[in-house]
Amino acid sequence: MGKIYCKPKPKDAPKKTMIVKPPARTTLCKILAARKIQAWWRGVLVRRVLLVAALRAWMIQSWWRAAMFRRASSQRQALLRVYAVEEGAAVKLQACVRMWLCRQYFCRLGHALYMLQSANEGLFFRKEDPWSVPDDVAAREPEFHIEIVCV
Repeated sequence: MGKIYCKPKPKDAPKKTMIVKPPARTTLCKILAARKIQAWWRGVLVRRVLLVAALRAWMIQSWWRAAMFRRASSQRQALLRVYAVEEGAAVKLQACVRMWLCRQYFCRLGHALYMLQSANEGLFFRKEDPWSVPDDVAAREPEFHIEIVCV
């Protein structure tokens, strides 16, 4: 194959200025259409990125709300447990005090009946009577055998 020889350009030759022709109408329409498509595609990408960012922010917010709800729920349960223990202790204490007051009252009542019986020889109870109070029971355990008799 042969080589193509070019003539060397003379150094003193004037430089040609290139004249740019304006693009044809169809080329200009194609360029404007390409710009519109590119702008639309950039908008699609930006909206997609914003949507992803918004979804991630929503996921983080929902996780944080769930974490705060779990924390508040556990604190509420702990406070409820403390409240239940305190209420149970108060109820037990009240029951013990009421029982102690009842015992004191009925021990005094039994002791008063014992004193009344020993002071007045005419008033006595037989052992088989259901309302009689034995001597040894009055000091130890209260019994609820009280009957009011009108004389």
